Formats: sequence, structure tokens, C-alpha cells
Amino acid sequence: MRLDKLTPFYVMQILKSAAKLKDAIHFEVGQPDLPPSPKVIAAAEEAIEKGHFGYTPAEGLEELRHAIAAHYKHRYDLSIDPERIVVTPGSSGAFMLAYALTLDVGTKLALADPGYPSYKNFAYMLGIEPLFIPVRSETNYCITPQHLRGYKIDALQISSPANPTGTLYSKELLVELVAYCTRHGITLISDELYSGLVYEGKYSSALQISDEAIVIEGFSKYFCMPGFRLGWVVLPPRLVEKARELAQNIFLAPPTISQYAALQAFDYDYLETVRLRFQKRRDTLYDLLTPLFDLGTKPQGAFYI
Repeated sequence: MRLDKLTPFYVMQILKSAAKLKDAIHFEVGQPDLPPSPKVIAAAEEAIEKGHFGYTPAEGLEELRHAIAAHYKHRYDLSIDPERIVVTPGSSGAFMLAYALTLDVGTKLALADPGYPSYKNFAYMLGIEPLFIPVRSETNYCITPQHLRGYKIDALQISSPANPTGTLYSKELLVELVAYCTRHGITLISDELYSGLVYEGKYSSALQISDEAIVIEGFSKYFCMPGFRLGWVVLPPRLVEKARELAQNIFLAPPTISQYAALQAFDYDYLETVRLRFQKRRDTLYDLLTPLFDLGTKPQGAFYI
């Protein structure tokens, strides 16, 4: 099985070694060091006290899927049917599910380079061929339709805000990409895991453009719940039943205690303090690094430079 050596596994090996150094400053793992909302912790404790130790439905707790749908209404004024939402073991589970639903062995998935290294490893594990699209500051490190011309691809994976550049896909560019994918029969998969951590510019979700886009989100970053291992995917209605079948066979169910905890994750007053804290760190680090390096563009979101 082919896997790229620059994977989170090797990053975690570096982290393990660095943990032995008392004066190390840790920049190696993409996880928040802030705790989740106190309401999340209280909800997890309550779930344990109530004995919620059994499996949930493969697609996740109905209450949580409704809460996620309400989040899209709050954030984007979008009415998303909770039936289109499948809760997964981390956003990694959502990517595996999305790729397995839409791509076969030997099909091609377009990815931005630079990009999150695990995308291509998910592809390799499923026999999918990743196609790396070099992106630079001229396009804000975003893939455009011009990048894709001349390639035969079956799916396009984007991320906004992007890891590792922190840049956003504008609404105008999303409209262009959706139109291009529609014309060429390409599945659009959008990683929106950092959508709550936006500091500049107006954020747009691919769901605002098309119901055919597959959107992946999760509780690890903005919600400060990485160890709870909980993500979700919003699917076109035609893929929902198959997704439930696959999820039941691959994962059986998402983590139960985590799901009950996540019911209280949409604590927007607390989440705003998280966003502002990361924005302050971004500003400080960017100002310190700019005299030393050509950083291309200023990150608009996430917590990477």
C-alpha cells in the first residue's frame, strides 16, 4: 500500500520526540490548545452519568444532526435537511466516506499542492489516483477552472480556509468551480473544517452554491474538540442511503459520548472568544515572520502560515 511519508503519523513521531524537550515551542500539530466550551465538558459528564454507552445510528444521533442543520441556518441562513448529514469518527472518517461514495479504483482526484497530506493518503488507500495541482499566491493558493483545463479528473477536493495556507475560496470562485464541475461531470468535495476560524474576508460555503457539493466539517478545530474524534459530511440527497450503508459497515457508529457532548458545542459566545484568540496569534506571528520570509499572502483563516 502506497502512503506518503509526510503524514500525520510522522508528525506525531516528531511531536513525541519534541515532548521530551522542556524548552520546545510546538508548531508541529494542527490542533487547538484551547479547551472546548464548558458546556461540552458538562454534557460529556452527563452522558457518562446517564449511561450512554451503546451504539447510536450509523449516521449519528438524530438530535446532533438537527443541531448541525441549525448551525448552517445560523451561520449561512441555509435550510439543510438533517437527513443529508452523516456524523463520522472525525473528519477523516468523513473523507474516507466521501471518497468511497464517489470514486472507484483508478479514478482521479484533483488536489491543491500545497495541501493537507492525508488527502492523498486516503486516496491511495482506496486505489484512487491523486492529481496534484500546483497553486501559488497569484490565485490566493486556490484551484481555479483554468488550473483544471486539459486534465481528465473525476473529483475535485478543495479546502477553505485551506491547510496549510489559511486562504479562502471566494464566492465568485466557488460559483466558477461549481459550474466547471457540473459541465464536466466532476464531483466537488469541499473541506470546510476551519470555516469558523475566519479573520478577514467574507466566508462562503460550497453548500450556498450547490446541493450537489459534498461538504465536510467537524468538531476538532473551531470547536476545540480534537480528541472527541467527531466530524460530519453533508451529502446530496441521492447519496445519503448509500452513505449510511457504508458508514455502518466501516465505522458502525460515531463515538457515542462525543456525540452527546457535541450537542452543546454550538456555544457561539464561547466560540467567538476562540476565534479572536487565534486571530490575535495569527497577527502576532505574521508580523514577526514577515520581515524574515516571503509569506506570499496573509492567511485569512485557520491557524497556519
